[in-house]
Amino acid sequence: MTSDKITAADSGTWLLGDLPVRRIGFGAMRLTHLADGSPSDRDRVTGVLRRAVELGVNHIDTAAFYFSATRSANELINRALAPYGDELVITTKVGPGRDAAGDWWWAAPGQLRGQVEENLRQLGRDHLDVVNLRVPRQAETGSIAEHFGALAELRTAGLIRHLGVSNVRPDHLAEARAIAPVVCVQNAYGIGSPAEEHAFLDACGEQGIAFVPFFAIAGAGKEAGGVTEEGPEVRDLARAHGVSPAQLRLAWTLSRGAHVLAIPGTGNPDHLAENVAAGALRLSAEDTARLEAA
Repeated sequence: MTSDKITAADSGTWLLGDLPVRRIGFGAMRLTHLADGSPSDRDRVTGVLRRAVELGVNHIDTAAFYFSATRSANELINRALAPYGDELVITTKVGPGRDAAGDWWWAAPGQLRGQVEENLRQLGRDHLDVVNLRVPRQAETGSIAEHFGALAELRTAGLIRHLGVSNVRPDHLAEARAIAPVVCVQNAYGIGSPAEEHAFLDACGEQGIAFVPFFAIAGAGKEAGGVTEEGPEVRDLARAHGVSPAQLRLAWTLSRGAHVLAIPGTGNPDHLAENVAAGALRLSAEDTARLEAA
C-alpha cells in the first residue's frame, strides 16, 4: 500500500502540549547504521529525512545516544533539515548515555543538564521541543522524582518546552505528573503486548497524554529490526488489505486510540513511503479484535 497522494496528514493529528503533530512520525534510531552494523549511507539517510518532511511528517524522535562510530542521528537531522520549519517537532530522550567506545551509562540527576545541552548542540537548537526521561529498567526502577524534577527545572529555565517519560510504569507517570505536566509516554508496545500495557495505553488517553510506542513493528525482535516470522493472523490480514505485515502492525497501533503516535524508523526511502501510507489504513472492529485475540 503506497500512494503519492497519501501523506502523514492522513494519519490524523494530536497535540504534544501545544504542539500539533501528525500521528505518523519518524524514529531516528536506524539512521546511523544498517542492520548488520555497517555505517549507513549519509546522503541516502539525509534524503530519507528530507523526504519524510515532504510527506508531511512533522514529529521526529531522536536521542544523542543514537550514534555509531561514524554517524550521529542528531547531526544527520541537523544537516538534513536545518533551518527547521516552524511546524517540525523534534522529541529527544535523556537518561541513558554512551561513551566513545559505545558503552552505556545512566545519568545522575545532576548530569541531565549536560545531556540536554548535548542534544541542543548537536541539533543546533536553542531549546528542545519535548524531552523524555528514559527509565533504565521499568520493572526494577524506583522513584523517578529526582531525575524528573531536574528536567522540570530545565523546563522552567526555558531549555525544554515539554516533558515526557519513557519505559515507565503507571506509578512513574503519576509521580512525574505531580512535579510537572507530562505530554507523552513512550513505551515498548505492539501486537501481543500484555494486558497491563493495553490498560496503560488506555489510561494515558483518558488523561490526554500521548502514548508513543517503540518497537511497534519489530515486536519481540526489538533492536534487531522487523519481525522475521509473522503469525498467520497478521500475514492473512495483511494480504487481505494488500499491505505488508509492517504496515498492518502500524495501522493496528494507530487504531488503539487517537492519542497513539507511531514513530517507525528506517533509512530506506521505500520503507518510509510504506510507513507513511500505513497511516491511511483503517482497520475494522473485526480486524482489530482478530489481532488482539491472536
